[in-house]
Amino acid sequence: MHNIIEDSFGRQFKTLRVSLTSVCNMSCIYCVTPGIIQQAPKEKVLTTSEYLEAIQKIHKQVGLKTIRLTGGEPLLFNELPALIKGIVELGITDIKLTTNGLRLLPQLDSLVEAGLKSINISLDALDPGVFRSISKVADIRSVLDAVDASIASGLEVKINTVVLKGVNDHQIVPLLEYASARNIPIRFLELMKMGYLHYNESDYFFGMDEIVERIASVTSVAKMQRTASNTTTYWQTSKGMVFGVIANESEPFCSDCNRLRLDSFGNIYGCISASEGIDVKALKDEALTEALQKALAQKQDYFTGSEISMKYIGG
Repeated sequence: MHNIIEDSFGRQFKTLRVSLTSVCNMSCIYCVTPGIIQQAPKEKVLTTSEYLEAIQKIHKQVGLKTIRLTGGEPLLFNELPALIKGIVELGITDIKLTTNGLRLLPQLDSLVEAGLKSINISLDALDPGVFRSISKVADIRSVLDAVDASIASGLEVKINTVVLKGVNDHQIVPLLEYASARNIPIRFLELMKMGYLHYNESDYFFGMDEIVERIASVTSVAKMQRTASNTTTYWQTSKGMVFGVIANESEPFCSDCNRLRLDSFGNIYGCISASEGIDVKALKDEALTEALQKALAQKQDYFTGSEISMKYIGG
């Protein structure tokens, strides 16, 4: 029997986003402060067994439905297949991964075999020069090959694109056509005021209306009904292409958010905008219930952002 941990909006925790590392092999301009060299975290990160222990405790309390593994870059976590297999053994089979795809090809078969069901691959441009200007990495080929290999593997595949005004907004239509040619959905993300962009995200902000307008300039579009607790609002074009927009600013989905976040140090966050995590490594039973209730109280009715970079709490 699971605890009923619920707030006045009726929000519960059913999806756990697990940040496996704050380290990444890209330095995307919307995540990493320009000119700052990424360093390994000073705190001791969780081991595979510690992650599984934390997930099991939370699952026992709230009855999780979905686990999304993220980061940083989760493919830099050395025991990813073992972790996925362990989560499946806990009784949670809807396991998803968000990745930049750079290191995916060599690991893909082992991840699928372990029980991975779905994968979101970040791709902010098809133009190699634009891709490099955003990610500071030149190897777009590895990402494109990873997309095709993931589709061939039978995984549910989605493309994630963070849209930056004046940087890659001209890539919206080409990316939509790329995803449509592969019969996979693409989600365009509004820039979130997180990390060093917390106070000046407007420099790059390209909103949902602008994204939809850009696509509507080449094909008619119809808005689809957003499903409960979904971060994405989808549209379908007259050509049958499906795309989504994750619009934290323009059309927040806070009111029915069911996500809880666990960072790589054992802290939980009830909201991506929460400024402080709650250490649950040593908690159990009533103490864990209290921590989960405190995390639920962090949820907002409107997205406000945080000075914490997304890579630390699962972007």
